[in-house]
Amino acid sequence: MSATASATAGSLKPYARRFFNAALGVAATILALTGLEARAAPESLTETERRNKTTVEAGFDAWAAGTGSPYDLLADDARWTIEGYSLASKTYPSREAFLREVIRPFNARMKAPLKPAIRNVYADGDTVIVFFDARGIARDGVPYTNTYAWFLDMRDGRIVRASAFFDSVAFNEFWTRVTPSE
Repeated sequence: MSATASATAGSLKPYARRFFNAALGVAATILALTGLEARAAPESLTETERRNKTTVEAGFDAWAAGTGSPYDLLADDARWTIEGYSLASKTYPSREAFLREVIRPFNARMKAPLKPAIRNVYADGDTVIVFFDARGIARDGVPYTNTYAWFLDMRDGRIVRASAFFDSVAFNEFWTRVTPSE
């Protein structure tokens, strides 16, 4: 962090400092993603990268079509980490824990399901990075939109570890505003 950024971050209140740090993290992620683009061009992918990228894209296609989701690719012992400061930020030690604590309660807050729109998919070795927007309608009729960057570590066609980044402010507002259906 530069001296100016460090001084700025140090003079902010705790919430503002977390927001500032999260914004820096998002900016760093975007810069990292754009740097991978040249290496992730289709003609330069290894067979493993091509297979992993295709598998994840198929999961997103199923999600957009309402016939499945990338969560179907999770290994039973997958570790999913939601980075940052959202109400759901932590590491979930298994597929079931993540689905039970985050995905099912999230879906129970939706009237029209969340639909992804991929901006780009990158592959580097066993890691697939998906940069996407998603939109749905909450049970109270208010649209929910967010932008995500998922870093997915693959093994044998399954997601074994994930780190997810998204706008925590939008998520927290939705999570506290909308009561899940039974």
